[in-house]
Amino acid sequence: MTLRLEMDGPGGAGIARLLIDRADKRNAFTLAMWQQLPDLLAQAAANPQVRVLVVKSAHGGAFCAGADIAELLANKDDAPWLAANQQAINRAQFDLTRFPLPTVAMVEGDCVGGGCGIALACDMRVAGPGARFGITPAKLGLVYPLHDVKLLVDLVGPGQARRMLYTGMLLSADEAKAVGLVEELAMSEDALVAQVLAASPFSTQALKGFVRHVLDGQVADDAQSLGVFASAFAGADFREGTTAFLEKRKPRFGQG
Repeated sequence: MTLRLEMDGPGGAGIARLLIDRADKRNAFTLAMWQQLPDLLAQAAANPQVRVLVVKSAHGGAFCAGADIAELLANKDDAPWLAANQQAINRAQFDLTRFPLPTVAMVEGDCVGGGCGIALACDMRVAGPGARFGITPAKLGLVYPLHDVKLLVDLVGPGQARRMLYTGMLLSADEAKAVGLVEELAMSEDALVAQVLAASPFSTQALKGFVRHVLDGQVADDAQSLGVFASAFAGADFREGTTAFLEKRKPRFGQG
């Protein structure tokens, strides 16, 4: 199984892990893997125990080397296959970007091409010391999906995005952090995930939606966003959060 979902059971930590497990091919994605990804995301989103999704390599090393080039070459003259591949990539990236819960990519090795797109589609990226990031279609005579180019520009700005896209250069973990591609440098995602889990699940999910609306071009409140804001004051998380503040203790969200 080259792509799988592992979820904590009842009483667990609330983490779903989307594991890329094709180490012999540096976790390169095939058409079948792109097609499988939305179903796994839907499974994670449907589990009421899940509060955070972590995307990472199943065995460390390369996060994802991008598309399986051998598969691409084998099907380069097959128009229906190419159309299906493009559709699968676009849907997988769209669904991951708009997954309803916080998402974290843990990158320990190479994160290149379509693999970098997967990391871009997550809310936050943690890079280990051996991580390298690159978007390399220009070295192959290909282009990058517009959706994913926007994700890159949103993170690093147009200048750095052009530098990465035009050259296909590889960025070290330190440089990726410096340009805004990575949020944290760490050996593990555990500390960041723990901080997210300690926050209100209502707040994190609502705020994720607000950030997405802003990135998609919304600049002012509408009835939906005003309704979400107002509803917070009647919620259990607000009662717990304010009570914990007054009692000078850490809040225990979701415990009654």
